[in-house]
Amino acid sequence: MATSTQTTESNGTVVESYGFGVRIVERRSDPDTVEYAFVAPEHADVSFETLPDAYLYADVYFDVNGFVEADTGTRGVPPEIVQAGTDTLAAYLVTMPWADVTWVASFYGTTPTVIERYLSWVRTRAKEVRTAATDEAVGPAGADESA
Repeated sequence: MATSTQTTESNGTVVESYGFGVRIVERRSDPDTVEYAFVAPEHADVSFETLPDAYLYADVYFDVNGFVEADTGTRGVPPEIVQAGTDTLAAYLVTMPWADVTWVASFYGTTPTVIERYLSWVRTRAKEVRTAATDEAVGPAGADESA
C-alpha cells in the first residue's frame, strides 16, 4: 500500500513509498527546479518533470511486477512492457518526456479518451498488485503468529 507521508532522505524528499524499496522522491537542484525520481531496487535512475508521470510510471512498474529500465535507450522498450499488452505499453509511452496522451493516441490511431481508459486499467491493476503484495507480506487478518 502506498503512503504519502513525506520523509527526507539524503537526496530528496520521499513523496510516495510503496514498500519493497519502491518510492517516488522529489529532488530539487535549486528552488525553481524540481524532478520526481522513481526509485526501486536494481532499477535505473529515472526522473520525471511531473508527479503524475512518476505515479503512472510506478503503476506500470507494478502492473508488470517490475522491469529493468537499464539500457532501454539501446534496447528499446523493456520486453516486460511490450509483453504486457497495449494498455501497459500506452501507459509507459505516456511517461516518456517526448510523449503525452495525444501523441500516444495518434501513435495507436485512436482517441485520447481510449488512451485515458488504458491508463485507468493499468492504475487499477497496479493498485490490485500492491494490495495483494501488502496483504501477503502482512499475512491473513487475525492470524496467530505465535503458533
